[in-house]
Amino acid sequence: MEVLSVPEWTARRDRHASRVRAWTQPHHERKARGEKHPVLDFLFSYYSHRPARLERWHPGPGVVLAGGDEYLRWPVYQRVDGGVALDVAAFAAERAATVAFTHRLLTATASRAPRLGCFGLHEWAMVYRSDRVRHEAWPLRLGHDGTDAVVEGQKVQCSHFDAFRFFTLPARPRNALQPTRETQVELEQPGCLHASMDLFKWAYKLDPATPSELVADCFELALRVRELDMRASPYDLSGLGYPPVPIETPEGRAEYVRQQSAFTSAAAPLRTALIGLTRTLLAGPVTSE
Repeated sequence: MEVLSVPEWTARRDRHASRVRAWTQPHHERKARGEKHPVLDFLFSYYSHRPARLERWHPGPGVVLAGGDEYLRWPVYQRVDGGVALDVAAFAAERAATVAFTHRLLTATASRAPRLGCFGLHEWAMVYRSDRVRHEAWPLRLGHDGTDAVVEGQKVQCSHFDAFRFFTLPARPRNALQPTRETQVELEQPGCLHASMDLFKWAYKLDPATPSELVADCFELALRVRELDMRASPYDLSGLGYPPVPIETPEGRAEYVRQQSAFTSAAAPLRTALIGLTRTLLAGPVTSE
């Protein structure tokens, strides 16, 4: 068990809060103005971790907070020699199903070779042959007919269920796979942009056991990946400062794969850290012995 003095852990808490407020404060300001952002809102709307919880700091298992009685407001903390620490056994019992599923999914994903070259066609498939779009304030770069032509001219091969479930009905048969929630563990692979973004979800699903620095690292990666996701989408977001990655061209597809590969590499150590956390939780109490 690592014991942190009051100055040590409050400094870590304050650094974390300062870091994440660079993301949460602009979100609050946009919300107060009634302003929607097709890239940044995703991190606070599709994902359910509230900004206030993202700002909150937790040390993770195996850390004792000297003078940390304020953490006893959460029932998964307990008094231990030297201060207050996460009650790993209580947390693991309370979240047993979530911990077990997260461990299965992330270890299965990490075991596979990344598949690149989907070119972000999931966003195109979400508007294929439909008059409705998800981001109505922003035009389609190629118009409806041009967007449909790109879907029809490329091989759609999305392996991520939570992207596939938003495909339009005409687009679904065009996908090389038909992912379901039941096949998620079988199909998820580390080259997928959504699998990299979802590391943020799995990090906060295990809150407050996840060290908050790791949650913030996963959020930051998700933000960077989301930018590529939308730059490669059919929407024209150049007015927001997001130049397109035109995946309808050979040059655009090459750029997409280059960035996709870089994000796959960036996601790997975060996935490994989360797997390590689930192993700790599945193993039982952390002690000083």
